[in-house]
Amino acid sequence: MNDHDRDSPRRQDVGDGTRAVRAGLPAPVKNEPTLPGPVFAAHFHLPGDVEGPYTYGRDTNPTWTLLEEAVGELEAPGQDVHTIVFASGMAAVSAVLLSQAQTGDTVVLPDDGYQALPLLRGQLEAYGIRVRTAPTREEAQLDVLDGARLLWIETPSNPGLDVCDVRRLVDAAHAGGTLVAVDNTLATPLGQRPLELGADFSVASGTKGLTGHGDLLLGYVVCGDPELAARVRQWRKIVGAVPGPMEAWLAHRSLATLQLRAQRQWANALAVAEALSGRAEVTGLRYPGLATDPSHKTAARQMRGFGSVVSFTLPDRAHAERFMAALHLVEDATSFGGVRSTAERRGRWGGDAVPEGFIRFSAGAEDTEDLVADVLRALGVAGGGG
Repeated sequence: MNDHDRDSPRRQDVGDGTRAVRAGLPAPVKNEPTLPGPVFAAHFHLPGDVEGPYTYGRDTNPTWTLLEEAVGELEAPGQDVHTIVFASGMAAVSAVLLSQAQTGDTVVLPDDGYQALPLLRGQLEAYGIRVRTAPTREEAQLDVLDGARLLWIETPSNPGLDVCDVRRLVDAAHAGGTLVAVDNTLATPLGQRPLELGADFSVASGTKGLTGHGDLLLGYVVCGDPELAARVRQWRKIVGAVPGPMEAWLAHRSLATLQLRAQRQWANALAVAEALSGRAEVTGLRYPGLATDPSHKTAARQMRGFGSVVSFTLPDRAHAERFMAALHLVEDATSFGGVRSTAERRGRWGGDAVPEGFIRFSAGAEDTEDLVADVLRALGVAGGGG
């Protein structure tokens, strides 16, 4: 074993920080950069027979390769997995569902998941694929699982933050020949590893916590089965949902700080949740890391970190809008998982079954005391007390 092997993040006996910093890096070459720059190429030199890894820019790219290796190392340390990166999280979601199901099949989706899922449901049904739905909480999807081709799990759910027992659902699904995909966007690979819990696919939007700077769109799929992964990769080729090399390089660059960002964000989310728990005007408070949260016991069994998102409800729309307007350190934006805290009154979009005063709050990497103080001050202003 040489020094490079000893430090390799492919090993299971290194910590998350070491793995994140070194994931996907090529073997050191004298006078070359540690992380090679983005490769901008629509085509590659290809004399003679078609062979080798790089032929055309819609199929493969060296910058994707390094990022895919890095994500695979984070999602499934020590395992031989296949990773496919996409232009966005929804491209990755769509690729799994539409590459694995065909006319006459049934898929099971959560009815409390990401708001684009109903749009995807409509497309699936237009292709003659039957769709059943059930809530995330209490493994309700078990009741509609019979005969399904694929089960889609989102845990914690977005925006309600319910958590289901992934291993229980996987065992039941596999017993009936059903594939399982888990949306791991909110948890990130540092917070949860779906493949280790038995899932066939781990899928995520890399736009959010994985890259964490709010400056790129990206998605990925990680799968242990080469045949299933090949279908996903073929779908990417067919629809051309490929990431740009600059986005892929920025994503890989950002992975080095993943543990540092996540630890601060998770600590901030818990601190904000604890501060909110004592406020009379706050109802429906959810954060899986709170010992009092309905999902805490399940989350603690399968998660290694509880994420950056806190959800809660203020008395009405006007109260929520006053709160949002009074925040100084929190951006009014629709994404989550970034180093700068964001929040929004989620009902402004429609489509989510949430009250008008429902807030989805994503804790960033600000100093904890400053962030909590800003939230409490804004609550005071919104309630007429500040």
